[in-house]
Amino acid sequence: MALEFEKPIIEIQQKITELQKLSDKHVDFLPEIKKLEQKLAEIKLKVYDKLSAWQRIQIARHPKRPYTLDYIQMMMTDFIELHGDRLFADDMAIVGGLAKIDDQPVVVLGHQKGRDTSENIKRNFGCAHPEGYRKAMRLMRMAERFDLPIVIFIDTPGAFPGIGAEERGQAQAIAENLRDMAQIRTPIIATVIGEGGSGGALGVGVADHVIILQNSYYSVISPEGCASILWRSATKASEAAEALKLTGEYLIKFGIVEEIIPEPLGGAHYAPIEVAATLKASILKQINRLKALSLDELVEARYKKFRKVGQFTVASAVGAAIEK
Repeated sequence: MALEFEKPIIEIQQKITELQKLSDKHVDFLPEIKKLEQKLAEIKLKVYDKLSAWQRIQIARHPKRPYTLDYIQMMMTDFIELHGDRLFADDMAIVGGLAKIDDQPVVVLGHQKGRDTSENIKRNFGCAHPEGYRKAMRLMRMAERFDLPIVIFIDTPGAFPGIGAEERGQAQAIAENLRDMAQIRTPIIATVIGEGGSGGALGVGVADHVIILQNSYYSVISPEGCASILWRSATKASEAAEALKLTGEYLIKFGIVEEIIPEPLGGAHYAPIEVAATLKASILKQINRLKALSLDELVEARYKKFRKVGQFTVASAVGAAIEK
């Protein structure tokens, strides 16, 4: 699947493929292929070097982008999936369980989307119900009990807003996760691997160290939702994406995330193993750093980190700066 801005790249790739098929011992198209490959490299650099916020969002939503279970398979071993919230049901939009990163046992969980229509229906397009957030908290409590670090993958357009979810306490489930994650006495590392939409993402995002992949986003609302509210038209989504400042470079400045993991040209789906290896090294580094803290220091640092988010300065009538 080619995105709109990737079409010039796809056209050249198709020409190269065609020439390679036509080339044989009687007709040599190697000089033409080399010229096209050079042109392809130049266009790729031009297209991907300065992506807009909206283009990064399109990459974050790419159907071939690695999902939570893909990263678990590439980074971890001995994964045992655990199910259910012990209250209502098992929400397949959030997966989780026990695993190992090298020799380090962890509890891992995250949003999971589908690759086709039937799987997307099963996974609810990665939009969790309240039982999904309660399952996530059950796993985190288990991690705390057995002194296991928690590794989280965030990838959702938002929590499911349906009537059933609201009747079963969607807002309360997310609010309780925010409260309880702030007090969990074990290291928490969260990575935004695709979409980080609103409370659906934040409901599993209160972590000691938050990482974001280069072409992912983390926002209080989707660009389409923002555009519908401000401009009464979802067609203004690209403008909303710029205004929301939802990509890694802004999130680092705002103190929302601590680290950006680079992606290859075109996105993580072009070299998933490479991205997974980089992410794995970063997660292990943070686990070792956080394990060196006492549990009291860990929880206090997490609390202070999130208290700093949203600080601003105003001027009083006499010109003195007041921090809020």
